[in-house]
Amino acid sequence: MTHARQHTTRRPTQVVAHRGASDDAPEHTLAAYRKAIEDGADALECDVRLTADGQLVCVHDRRVNRTSNGRGAVSALELADLATLDFGSWKDREESPDWDPVPGELTSVLTLERLLDLVRETRAAGRPVELAIETKHPTRWAGQVEERLLHLLRRFDLADPPPDGPSPVRVMSFSARSLHRVRIAAPNLPTVYLMQFISPRLRDGRLPAGARIAGPSMRIVRGHPGYVERLRRAGHQTHVWTVNEPADVDLCARLGVDAIITNRPKQVLSQLGRL
Repeated sequence: MTHARQHTTRRPTQVVAHRGASDDAPEHTLAAYRKAIEDGADALECDVRLTADGQLVCVHDRRVNRTSNGRGAVSALELADLATLDFGSWKDREESPDWDPVPGELTSVLTLERLLDLVRETRAAGRPVELAIETKHPTRWAGQVEERLLHLLRRFDLADPPPDGPSPVRVMSFSARSLHRVRIAAPNLPTVYLMQFISPRLRDGRLPAGARIAGPSMRIVRGHPGYVERLRRAGHQTHVWTVNEPADVDLCARLGVDAIITNRPKQVLSQLGRL
């Protein structure tokens, strides 16, 4: 079963900052997202996980070992525990950044609530930045991640966009089950099915129930460029991750993908002639 695109009027290719401007700043820090907004990104991408005390935090890995000076699974730690850790010093720099981060924003754990505040502040200032939220799976919390996510989005009046209008937020996942939960609870919220490979049953451009947008990896697009057109014929947008190399940006532009998800939003915007 296919679903019509949410928007019939095609927009220019969106540039989405993957975990913020994560080539320049530590991923998932508030500094990385401020830098992405400063660079002109159309949207911000984040991963969310649920802490032991039920808080949604922006952390990619199941454990905090890689991106902090601590150890342990996010799901086994409370927000107060994460707040004591340094989430930024792991990223080495040969020289100081050419921008001025706010003290603490390079190293502190970032909650989804604070990131939503930043998006709201930015939009209120006249910059209509969007947010792409990826739910991480598997998780010990099963459907609680989606439940807490939608509860928080409703607090910000973001979970129920009009059926025929644009939405400032979309939910992404490699889990079709996660997207199905979101679709049932918030039917108008755009959903992106992320893919590391193309399932044989989806090669004709179909997506799982609950998914409205395709999110193939750059490796898929390189190996199967015709897949983008099959998705388009099936009525689906294509949001490609993670696109950092100039040749990959050129390929995505030639294929007319709807969104490029990148660690380097400023460079991609420049290559697309938008800076």
